[in-house]
Amino acid sequence: MDQPAMKHLLSIADLDRGELEDLLHLAGEFAEVLERPIPKVPTLRGKTVATVFFEASTRTRLSFERAAKALSADVMTFAPGTSSVIKGESLKDTALTIRATGADLLVVRHEAVGAAARVASWLDCPVINGGDGAHQHPTQALLDSLTIRQRFGKLDGLRIGIVGDVRNSRVARSDIDAFTLLGANVTLIAPPTLLPRDLEGFPVSISHSLDEVIADLDIVYLLRIQMERGSGPGLPSLPEYVSRYGIDRGRLERMSPDAVVMHPGPINRGVEIAAYVADDPRALILDQVRNGVAVRMAVLFRLLGAS
Repeated sequence: MDQPAMKHLLSIADLDRGELEDLLHLAGEFAEVLERPIPKVPTLRGKTVATVFFEASTRTRLSFERAAKALSADVMTFAPGTSSVIKGESLKDTALTIRATGADLLVVRHEAVGAAARVASWLDCPVINGGDGAHQHPTQALLDSLTIRQRFGKLDGLRIGIVGDVRNSRVARSDIDAFTLLGANVTLIAPPTLLPRDLEGFPVSISHSLDEVIADLDIVYLLRIQMERGSGPGLPSLPEYVSRYGIDRGRLERMSPDAVVMHPGPINRGVEIAAYVADDPRALILDQVRNGVAVRMAVLFRLLGAS
């Protein structure tokens, strides 16, 4: 039976487990396409994808553009610093203009919570949330889930610790939704000042000590301290944070032999992760980056009407 077409991808909360697993299965197939001598298929020839990023990005922007081109779609890249935004053009008029130039799908990253959803309400084409403030980053959660499944074969029953600046992390919120939907047990590990003020409804456990739980975890998922979102006042001090929550050689050695380290990037070597750990084979950071292309191919494929 054909899979019903998705309309947008704004939040992991918009997916049920079947839809999530379908996207992961499809991403796995596209990962195989990317291993071919000519890593390209004509599936979306004639379609145009616009990346509309009001915030800086390396991994998300490049992987969406790479994914679109691997599907033979054309790509338009929007940069606010060289656009009419600096003349006062609104988000709505920017989105309508990009659609009018021929974009069939917009990938929107914006510092305001709900920005991608607003753009979706104004347009008659699919919209992907490439990150909205500290709210959601659904394709990151998909690529993280795919990376874990490739390593462990499943998420059901795995013990995942998300460490660091959970309060300001859209990645953490999306990953909590995806990991728990797929059956994992999630523990948030951070000082109280870096946890959400209201944890009601979060299907997670809480620990303020990484050392107390690290030996029991299958995955240690590290987060960057997001100074740009006001994390600074929540830190007792940077050296104290590093000593209590950073992953160094000693903590890596105390982890289970099969356990792995993940990070959405950009990483800050010497803060949340030591250089030794970042370069260790048990760190799946570059696997996550590679899987980002396949996952975004799957999402583009679904949203542009293929079944």
